[in-house]
Amino acid sequence: MKTRSSARGEPRRLGNMGLLALMLCSLVALSLIRARFSPIGSTAGAEPVIKAEDPKPAVVSKEAVATHAGDNDVPDEVAAVAVEESKVGEDKQVEEVEPKPEHAAGAIVVDASKPVCYETSRRSDTCEAAGDVRLLGRSQTIYVDTLEQEWKTRPYCRKHDAYALSHVKEWSLKPHPSGDGDGDAPRCTSNSSATAFVLSTGGFTGNPFHDYTDVLIPAFITAHHFAGEVQFLVSSYKSWWMSRYIQIFQQMSRHEVLDIDADDEVRCYPGVVVGPTFHKELGVDPSKAPDGVSTADFRKMLRSAFGLERATATPSGDRWDIRRRPRLLIITRRASRGRAFMNERAMADMAGSLGFDVRLGDPEMTSDTSKFARLVNSCDVMVGVHGAGLTNMVFLPAGAVVVQVVPYGRLEWLARNTFAEPSAGMEVHYLEYVVQLDETTLSEQYPSDHPVLKDPMAIHKQGWDALKTTYLDKQNVRPHLGRLKNTFLQALKMLPHGRDD
Repeated sequence: MKTRSSARGEPRRLGNMGLLALMLCSLVALSLIRARFSPIGSTAGAEPVIKAEDPKPAVVSKEAVATHAGDNDVPDEVAAVAVEESKVGEDKQVEEVEPKPEHAAGAIVVDASKPVCYETSRRSDTCEAAGDVRLLGRSQTIYVDTLEQEWKTRPYCRKHDAYALSHVKEWSLKPHPSGDGDGDAPRCTSNSSATAFVLSTGGFTGNPFHDYTDVLIPAFITAHHFAGEVQFLVSSYKSWWMSRYIQIFQQMSRHEVLDIDADDEVRCYPGVVVGPTFHKELGVDPSKAPDGVSTADFRKMLRSAFGLERATATPSGDRWDIRRRPRLLIITRRASRGRAFMNERAMADMAGSLGFDVRLGDPEMTSDTSKFARLVNSCDVMVGVHGAGLTNMVFLPAGAVVVQVVPYGRLEWLARNTFAEPSAGMEVHYLEYVVQLDETTLSEQYPSDHPVLKDPMAIHKQGWDALKTTYLDKQNVRPHLGRLKNTFLQALKMLPHGRDD
């Protein structure tokens, strides 16, 4: 009888033992990996979970806002905001949801030598801060971890005008709450790597001159160097106003424009700017701009925003093209509003006899800003009585001519500040036609010896309201066609149309 050799079974037993050892090692390794990375449970000292957004809804809690003694916050404009706590295990500890976004190209750079809020011009204050920024729109409150004290400002470029600022909400920039009786900083529910830019469309917005001078051009000055990585947070938001200018904001930012006063989020950013910077009426001062931009750069942006074709007032190369005829636009107004041309049809006929292709347009009769901008851009000469309608000169091509008709009443200073001086930065020729006593309807309303006619400066001394009511609201004009013809001929000589190359 043969016996089985133990030496022949030894390799098989050794192989089985090796396989078993390998399986045991794998099981130990998997246990260690699961203990390290499993989201179930938490060990003492574990790092908080970091999320891009906290999906939990915000709830109102007075304990969430730290108010300082002596603050003059209006109660119904200040909402205290906290965020519902996340529960971790049985101890129900709060997990912090505070991502720190990376700084994008063009991120805010704060000058440490300046205070947080400082005067950027005689008309504007601007606040800048970088760090852990948490913004609560409904309460107009911004928490920044790098602040040492509270700052307040109204983000609109007429800080000297109490009436305008009465329609602008005040914003507060505060240090993060210390946690010692002040509560904790509100937790982020939305995060962005862009710089937050808070501005207001309160004040005098709705008047095109103020739209551009007080808001749009200052916003361009302040936002341009962020190269699109800025989010506009608009206070005192007007939907009809924003629909008029949304194309401009879309040129300046890659991010959604927000009605921040109606926003329930706790929005977190790496930096914030509160209040745009004003340089001058309808213009940009390149020597003061962060990246040397000019009014010409702003106008180039407008052409992109509204699809305007003409950068310069040069005619077509085809001598038979109708565009070789210079086009003249007469800005019209309703007589009931004052400063209307009472003989605009005769003016148009006279201009046509000089070779102009004449158009008439009332910017107040259209809600389509793009359409009216394209009309203005197609023109070579624009003429209008002093008023907001002349603001459309921003759409004229370079080398075009704007003719401002100055109403009777010694208003040359007003005409100079508002439209004469800005024309140079726009690379537009400027001409002025000053209305005489026999060209104003005021001569039909007052006796010849009345101060309104004989001594306009006496009315000026009564203040802006008296001046505006008398010379801007109650006056219409009827320019002498002979005098006006000379002005139109002068404008014609400034244009390249009809010249032999």
